[in-house]
Amino acid sequence: MVSTYLSYDLVTRDLSASLKRVSNQSTVSREAEYYKENIGKVTSVDEFLDDYRLYSYAMKAHGLEDMTYAKAFMRKVLESDLSDDNSFANLVADDRYRDFATAFNFSSAEKTAQSSTQVDAMVDLYTETMVSQGDNVTTETNYFNAMMDEVGGVDDVLNNNRLRDYLLTSYGIDERYYSRSLIRGVLSSDTSDSSSYINQTLGPQRDDLNAKLSDANTRLDAATTDNEKKAIKAEITGYDASLATIQKYYDMADAFQFNADGSAPSTGAQTADQKATVNSLYVSQQERVSTATALADATYFEQKIATVDNVSDIIADTRLYKFIKTAYGLTGATVVSSTIEQILTSDLNDPTSYANTFGKTRPEYLKLAQAFNFNTDGTVAVGSAQTAAQTEATKNLYYNTYDDVQDKADEKAISLYKAAISEIDTVDEFLAKSDVYSFALKAVGIDPDEVSKFTISQVLKSDLEDKKSYVYGLKDERYLTLAKAFNFGKDGNVTVPLTAQSQGTITSIASDYTVMKTRFLDKDATTKAKEDAKAEVSYYSEKMLSIQTASEFINDDRLTNVVLTAYGIDPGTVDKNFLKQVFSSDLGDPNSFVNKQENSVWAEILGTFNFDARGNLTDDFNNGTQSRGKIIETQNKYTRQTLEEEQGETNNGVRLALYFERMAPTMTSAYDMLSDSALLEFFRVSFQLPDSFSNLDVDKQAELVKKYMNLEDLKDPDKVGKMVDKFTVMYDLQNGEASSSALSILTSTSSSIGISADLLTSLAQK
Repeated sequence: MVSTYLSYDLVTRDLSASLKRVSNQSTVSREAEYYKENIGKVTSVDEFLDDYRLYSYAMKAHGLEDMTYAKAFMRKVLESDLSDDNSFANLVADDRYRDFATAFNFSSAEKTAQSSTQVDAMVDLYTETMVSQGDNVTTETNYFNAMMDEVGGVDDVLNNNRLRDYLLTSYGIDERYYSRSLIRGVLSSDTSDSSSYINQTLGPQRDDLNAKLSDANTRLDAATTDNEKKAIKAEITGYDASLATIQKYYDMADAFQFNADGSAPSTGAQTADQKATVNSLYVSQQERVSTATALADATYFEQKIATVDNVSDIIADTRLYKFIKTAYGLTGATVVSSTIEQILTSDLNDPTSYANTFGKTRPEYLKLAQAFNFNTDGTVAVGSAQTAAQTEATKNLYYNTYDDVQDKADEKAISLYKAAISEIDTVDEFLAKSDVYSFALKAVGIDPDEVSKFTISQVLKSDLEDKKSYVYGLKDERYLTLAKAFNFGKDGNVTVPLTAQSQGTITSIASDYTVMKTRFLDKDATTKAKEDAKAEVSYYSEKMLSIQTASEFINDDRLTNVVLTAYGIDPGTVDKNFLKQVFSSDLGDPNSFVNKQENSVWAEILGTFNFDARGNLTDDFNNGTQSRGKIIETQNKYTRQTLEEEQGETNNGVRLALYFERMAPTMTSAYDMLSDSALLEFFRVSFQLPDSFSNLDVDKQAELVKKYMNLEDLKDPDKVGKMVDKFTVMYDLQNGEASSSALSILTSTSSSIGISADLLTSLAQK
């Protein structure tokens, strides 16, 4: 009979060839093919358990063949939430059950419009966009002012998209409906010249409207019924609006000094004051108050307050009035113009005055009154409405408070969005939820009023992997960003978020990483290692949900370190170039780089990711109860189990040796050795312990394991190999099959072999 040592050596000398031989056996290959073809069709735990071929195949692969009958027990394992330390699979002492659960996606992420990571990303994007809009005001203003010194004529302004947009925005004109010929004529007009374009074109309209307005006011004075008055007032409102529109064009003409032929004079298209006028209008048209807006408002305030000689001047000037209310925190709905007027006209020497009376509970009232110098009749008391120091103080208050209301509004919008998005299950619900719809579009820089809901619906239903889908046809990154931010299918219903790895895989790798980082450490070292691992696991779990390409993953050392360590690979032995070749491989091509590797673990790792061969996220693999990597891993484990069984039919020592070699990288303590009957037998035989060894207290058994076997050596494949060699020789010695060549292995370690029965008895009595 061939010795255990030689039999084992024959199998492992070219282990990959031995495994390939087993996998090519008709029975093994047939079961593997059935598993591969059908596991992806399973949608529930019950379906899996009811298909005996699938279920028993997986159970054998994970070394749980003897528990195949216990379906109720295994259902609890498979339905466990692996992210919960107190879930059933995590509480079972035998790690094989947790590993079995992690091989499947039965407890994976639910379908949702946005994952928590996507929600956070959307909120961040909204904040960034709002800040960007504020910065953009300054950028565009600076551009406009610089370019206006360079333009040679009106056409240079209208042909430049940025200048034209700035101009039309300043005067509240919708670019979609503006008349180029009208704007060109207005900009080339001198409003004081009766023959200019504006006076010839808009002058008659203005005269006609003024005449109609005068007539309407006369009729209003003579009207006797409420209905008649109401109708006339509506007319007047319409005339006023039309006159305001015409006046807007006159103001535009006065803001430039182009010649009648549209050319710019030698002095330039605008004076400094004319630029300031347009700048101020542009800022006032912004929905949000930016830094540029605040600066412009402060400049306006400083200039205007110097000319104020009555409180009524402030009340009548919308910008001044708003500036003061904002600066002194009087933006509440109960603070109206009469409130401000009474505060500013209060006699501060009179304890019963308005400011003194209400200032006891509203100190901001008193603070406002003290900042101005008005008499009780509203006139300026001395010199000017404010001293230079008072003006500067008011400006500083404004700088500190101008965006408070805006910030609160943003906080409220974010809060409402987070609460509402979780309730959305379809694109139609998203379109109908105005707050959510508006928030999301603004976040990506799309004005909700300038796009149809049909367009947004088609964008969200687009297939991002199909370059011919609707969203790509728009050729606008904003819409693509919006589509990527949500998880809607072609039918408009929510789907499972597409991430680089499934949530179940991320949880499994994070757990395995922690185990590998705490192997064989003492109590104090374990505590420190767990804290360090927790930080890396937290980073990994969060970051992997936002990774979009294989390159992002490969170039993040913290991410690759977690994955490699979890799979028992020393990150220091793997370079980025190797990883690039792995991740650019096609798992379906037997000749690809990853499939040519002797160690199949690389194919298992690649298969856990939802990347195509180009390194881009793809939904092709984001389905089924197992990832491609876990299918490969299951097949490899099944083949290995079969190899060990076959070897055990002729020599159980070879089976034990192969089993120990396979399990060594997963052991974390001496108790792992003791809790597994096969591993315990390996240890007992290696050190020629009597059967009575198992009668010792388990803690004393663990002490002996640590004394006679350096557990740290289990991390080193070469040292594991030496342990196996020793076992094979001792197994044959015990069974009378030792060869002279095999015995030579023991020469350097013979002194450590064996524990006497007397010693065991002594230990048992302690």
